[in-house]
Amino acid sequence: MLKFLIRRLGVMILTAFVLTFVVFFLTNLPPNLEKLARSEGSVRMTDESVQNWIIENGHGGPLLGRYTQWLGVSPGWTLTDDKGVTRGRCITIATPVETAPRFCGVLQGNWGQSTFAKDSVSSVLARSLGATGWLMFWVMMVMVPIALLIGILSGMREGSRTDRSLSIFSIASTATPEYVSGVILLAVFASVNAGISPLLVKWGWISDRTLFFGTATSAMDKITFWNFALPVATIALYGIGYISRMTRASMTEVMTQQYIRTARLKGVRFRDVVIKHALRNALIAPFTVIMLQFPWLLNGVVITELLFNYKGFGWTLVQAAGNNDIDLLLGCSVVAVLVVLVTQLISDIGYVFLNPRIRLA
Repeated sequence: MLKFLIRRLGVMILTAFVLTFVVFFLTNLPPNLEKLARSEGSVRMTDESVQNWIIENGHGGPLLGRYTQWLGVSPGWTLTDDKGVTRGRCITIATPVETAPRFCGVLQGNWGQSTFAKDSVSSVLARSLGATGWLMFWVMMVMVPIALLIGILSGMREGSRTDRSLSIFSIASTATPEYVSGVILLAVFASVNAGISPLLVKWGWISDRTLFFGTATSAMDKITFWNFALPVATIALYGIGYISRMTRASMTEVMTQQYIRTARLKGVRFRDVVIKHALRNALIAPFTVIMLQFPWLLNGVVITELLFNYKGFGWTLVQAAGNNDIDLLLGCSVVAVLVVLVTQLISDIGYVFLNPRIRLA
């Protein structure tokens, strides 16, 4: 197990370097740097002024050198102008030239400055990840138990009416993207003129204009059932179908195994056969699917957060891309890469404990 972990950690580190370098290369293409210079300086800047701005703000020089400076494995850039004023990556108002460190990259905790939010990238990511973290938590709390229950019930009685009904629901939920289910939920539960809200108001069952809030902006300050249920349901509906289909397929395969038939012939109750014998083996494949939901949730909440105006990680990623915020885009890429790699490692480790045959191999 120790050798396996060391090998996987080595592959993770190498993968993280490669992926972050690719993103760094794409975000630091000359057109992006020129656009950044004109947005931060002036749209009427000459080409010569643009090139000077790029050099003066540390975006000049070899790409590999700038990447290592951004990582923090090489000293940060410095530049002294004609007036003798020294600027640099590690030089700020709080850390003047005399006390500035030589290395100040991502590995040292310096993620750069967001040109869009006018704040440090680490602060922006901390706020957005905190918001998305709560959204992911409640989505998983709703999605995983319901999906597993649907998959297990379908797999236990393959071909039955219950199996067909639950399978239709699973396929329909997976085939409906978030931007469709979100709009439907808004129209049904959060519309003043359509859905059930006008009827509930007419009957005097609710005092507000709508049953649920149409936006989740207020959830940034305080999460309630009424302002958070629709975004959670929008994301959970899409994931429920995928997990339940995988669970059904795995459960169906396990229920046909010889040891299940032997247990049934020995008179073991069907409930005990499912819980004690079939369920653990059937959850091996869905476990991987569930772990894959974390990177999907982190990067796939973009539509939902924009639809409900919830300022989480997805909303931040879109704003960074739309405003050409290079440092914030790089920070988002680092977070996304780390989440994917860590969840994959946890998935592999969980496989070992769920299936002893993998441990022996």
